[in-house]
Amino acid sequence: MIKPRPRIVNLHETQPNTKRGGDLRAMLTPATVGSTSGFMGVAIVQPGDRIGEHYHPYSEEFVYVICGRLEVDLDGEAQPLQPEQGLLIPAYMRHRFRNVGDTEARIVFHLGPLAPRPQLGHVDTEETDAVAVAAEAAGTGGARPAEVRS
Repeated sequence: MIKPRPRIVNLHETQPNTKRGGDLRAMLTPATVGSTSGFMGVAIVQPGDRIGEHYHPYSEEFVYVICGRLEVDLDGEAQPLQPEQGLLIPAYMRHRFRNVGDTEARIVFHLGPLAPRPQLGHVDTEETDAVAVAAEAAGTGGARPAEVRS
């Protein structure tokens, strides 16, 4: 058996993922550090931006707010999130993060256990691209049926 080795990963070494809204950075993952029980990252959300609604069928999500003023919708119910607060989101619970303040918000997230395959670990329940956000702002919707995404 090979003993895992510690590895430090700098936020700026990770690629931004903006397809779900915000700037999601998966930092400590099976691919980057060889983790076997979960993964950790940082979400950076600008004022007025959001991370689109989704859920995780295999994992609990642990969230810790570093800075900023957020609201999280949990199965459609809005809850305020402040700096230095933690939140456990159970598996299968739909959730969406919104920056409702006037400064950048940052959260640390950890998901575990891992899904059997990465593409099964995240299910989007709404669109978050620019077209959908514009349609939502215009009052024409933007929601779509749930779809498995990586």
